[in-house]
Amino acid sequence: MYFKRNAVLGVTCALLLLGVLMGGCISSGNGNEEHEPVTLKVLHAGSLTSPFEAVESALEADYPYIDVQLEPAGSSACIRKITDTGVEADVLASADYGLIPAMMMPDYADWYVVFASNDMVLTYSDQSRYADEITVDNWYDILRRDDVLWAFSNPNLDPCGYRTPMVLQLAEAYYGDDMIFDDLLGSQTAITVTYDNGVYQIVSPEDLSPDTAHVTIRDKSVELVSMVLEGGLDYAWEYRSVAVQNGMRFVTLPDEINLSAVAHADTYATVQITTSDGNTNVGAPIVYGITIPLNALNPEEAALFVSYIINEFGQGVFDEQGQPPLVPAGAYNMDALPEALKALVVEI
Repeated sequence: MYFKRNAVLGVTCALLLLGVLMGGCISSGNGNEEHEPVTLKVLHAGSLTSPFEAVESALEADYPYIDVQLEPAGSSACIRKITDTGVEADVLASADYGLIPAMMMPDYADWYVVFASNDMVLTYSDQSRYADEITVDNWYDILRRDDVLWAFSNPNLDPCGYRTPMVLQLAEAYYGDDMIFDDLLGSQTAITVTYDNGVYQIVSPEDLSPDTAHVTIRDKSVELVSMVLEGGLDYAWEYRSVAVQNGMRFVTLPDEINLSAVAHADTYATVQITTSDGNTNVGAPIVYGITIPLNALNPEEAALFVSYIINEFGQGVFDEQGQPPLVPAGAYNMDALPEALKALVVEI
């Protein structure tokens, strides 16, 4: 289903003015009915900021009575706003769909939709040390150098953060170098790893204690973008979509370690990470998930926003921004799914 834009900006402005004059009611861009203004609160992974801004603009143009307020943060942090502090969000979108059933169901959500994928890359700029040397075959040696400053996001707050140690551990087997994790994380932070019965178990404590001369950690991965582009960091771990959207240079990693390929799901699953809240995340292909929390104040408009994410328009937005959409999107617990979304998904 494709939602067309309003053709005339002046008509939209006139409708807004008329709505004010008539006591605050605003006409929908797709019909003659009048609506009270709605503020739609969307909590989402920072890596979704750019495509969600495009969806926000489209939705607000088509439905002038809706004001979308985007609040990016690490996915885990977004969810905790709802579960721990009682924030009444209309939409929750996570960079790891698995956090929704693990942290929200059944008390805070009863369905979710998976809608996009991604992969892990190592970003840098022309100003980065050894930018003219780094390749897919030597990136871990570049990061080992004493004069290099690299970064990732907090594993306890952001899926990109806990996926970084997974990539580093998977890299050991792929490159035949069993010191990559220890040299880059074990000796530079309080993050540890043990091996038991074929599984690498990584532990991320609350106090990460990074050696700031070599490693920087921020709450969410998108905070690192400007630091790399402005020369404050040499390298940072990001999703490919974030790198593409910001015009960053990046190392494309092999599918065996970049957490993108379903064909390597069994290999990814040999790495797990337990974060400071006690949750254990198993290595898996990167898949984004979205839901409408049970305490949403505006569930009807929230379903409209979700439809713009997963319909033909949304798929085009994600495609253009380097973040492959899942076509069609997949839904868990179809019975609880809003009726307006059922025609846009397949059951998983």
